[in-house]
Amino acid sequence: MLVNKKLHNKYSIKGCKKFQFLQIGNFGIKTISYGRITESKWKLLERDLQRKFKLILGHKKNRIWSSLEFNSTLTKLSLEARMGKGKGAIYANSKFLKPGALIFEFTRLPKQYENEIFTFIQKKLDLKLKLVRF
Repeated sequence: MLVNKKLHNKYSIKGCKKFQFLQIGNFGIKTISYGRITESKWKLLERDLQRKFKLILGHKKNRIWSSLEFNSTLTKLSLEARMGKGKGAIYANSKFLKPGALIFEFTRLPKQYENEIFTFIQKKLDLKLKLVRF
């Protein structure tokens, strides 16, 4: 049974998941709070994760999946600019994260290292996170 919500606009809202579930990996990390992450910080986090996995597991193959798309741009005017001079130059791409958004999924990682990876990511991000298992 499909339940259609009556809206003022004539098109339906699609792709509006409140909570995401694991699709590929056997454990993942999910947000509990609202927050914003920039693309440069995201790339640093991914590189640090690869380095951490190399220290823990050596050269064993492991997979990390992330489904973040940076859909917002952050702009900034210079300090000397007066009001009314426009929006400013783009200085970063960002993504606004809602509670329940799945950040990472991992496979081929032993269970004894899950909490270590979770605390490592939690220290790097200023978001409240939750560990999700399959």
